[in-house]
Amino acid sequence: MKIRVGVFFGGQSCEHEVSCISANQALHALDADKYEVIPVYIAKNRDFYSGPELFDLANYGDLNQLTAKLQKVSFYKDGEHVYMRPVKESFFKHTQQEIDVAFLVMHGTGGEDGTLQGYVEMLGLPYTSSNVLGSAIGQDKEIMKEVLAFNKLPIIPWFAINMKEFEEDPAPYQMKADELGYPLILKPANLGSSIGITFAENADEFLEKVREAGKFDFKVVVEKKLEGFREVNCSVMGSIGEGTPSEVEEVTREGFLGFGEKYLGGGKAKGAKVPAKAPAKASKGMASTARKVPAELKEGQTEAVKKLAVATFKALNAQGVVRIDFMIDKDDRIYVNEINSIPGSLAFYLWEAAGMNFSEECDKLIDLAIKRQRDKEKKVFSFESNILQNYGRK
Repeated sequence: MKIRVGVFFGGQSCEHEVSCISANQALHALDADKYEVIPVYIAKNRDFYSGPELFDLANYGDLNQLTAKLQKVSFYKDGEHVYMRPVKESFFKHTQQEIDVAFLVMHGTGGEDGTLQGYVEMLGLPYTSSNVLGSAIGQDKEIMKEVLAFNKLPIIPWFAINMKEFEEDPAPYQMKADELGYPLILKPANLGSSIGITFAENADEFLEKVREAGKFDFKVVVEKKLEGFREVNCSVMGSIGEGTPSEVEEVTREGFLGFGEKYLGGGKAKGAKVPAKAPAKASKGMASTARKVPAELKEGQTEAVKKLAVATFKALNAQGVVRIDFMIDKDDRIYVNEINSIPGSLAFYLWEAAGMNFSEECDKLIDLAIKRQRDKEKKVFSFESNILQNYGRK
């Protein structure tokens, strides 16, 4: 019998469209001989949909037209089984589909941050990403940096802004910015894909740029902007406490990569191909970024990046597949920049360069998810007691 894999994607996040691209790549990479692949699209209003139209990325041009063709669905648990069923069932026909594994391809708030992970945890479904805690830590750049600093991993000088406090009195934050020194880069704490990122070249720009970034989140992370840096990335795959690094890549475009350069740039890179089974018109997603795989680094740097990637994976309680981004400054100092706990395109291009194709990566992620669920079921989470039996009695 085939394993029934529900591929969850979309969501309310600003990275909704990026999630659709990554998921479409995964839908076509999953081996149809091994799996019954069930797309589960989460609309921007948080309704769940499913249908065969979701396999073709060409249908996503008008999301309202797409959802009109799909079936709105919900999920329920019956004993040890989890089912997806239509919200509006025909009087004469009752259809439901069992789901064995949740394959999560969510980016950003509401899907990558532990929210969806908590939902599938409650259903008792094995799932392919970091758990609730690891996902939440990885999504919040402030908490992530605090954990990295606690574990003595190298990070760029930074501080965080609480937007409510900032609007009441910006002076203390202005003082911190002046002490850190310009230029500065400002990031919404809980977004990815370079959305909402701004730069302050001097003190006069700082207050304006904070408010721009603050439109996207309640917190803003401020970092010293490095000049003349190199950006390198490494994926890690594994379970809590153990991870295997992929090949290391270098992003070869000069300067900061915005959303368009990451996902719409069309840049070519050695080793970064669209999966063979993807539709001809499918976007390359993160594979469109100009990159060099493997990165041409100085002696010892590649191994140093891989070692730091695994250490970061462990420190942040990560699981499944992640991508960890690094910066190397002009003095060859390596800094951990951030973790992407469900990376764009699931970082398949980094694993292809390491000798594992996208279908094999999906197999590995499903195996890890099932093993984690089995291990969890061996733990004790509750015990019998008679507290309620006697409650209220005198």
